[in-house]
Amino acid sequence: MPVVIATIKTKPGRRDEVLAAFEKHTPAIHAEDGCELYAVHAGPDRVTVVEKWADQAALDAHSTGAPLAALGSVLADALAEPADVAVLDAFPAGDPAKGLI
Repeated sequence: MPVVIATIKTKPGRRDEVLAAFEKHTPAIHAEDGCELYAVHAGPDRVTVVEKWADQAALDAHSTGAPLAALGSVLADALAEPADVAVLDAFPAGDPAKGLI
């Protein structure tokens, strides 16, 4: 099950616009097959999304799907730099209930 951590830095004054775009497009992403988690977190100058997909095929479909494309078209001009996207495998350690997404 791939886990994705995506962080985007927003241009000054554009954070609220970016969050509004996530608010608009996240329900469609949640409805995609294989989406187990898509959680948006905001800081003063960045937005980080934590994602978990049922398998690589689900992540691949999301990556080329209409909901992400619609979100991306809104975000393109609001980013201070390219997104930092890491696709990771879980490494369970410690308490299984707290060590896995």
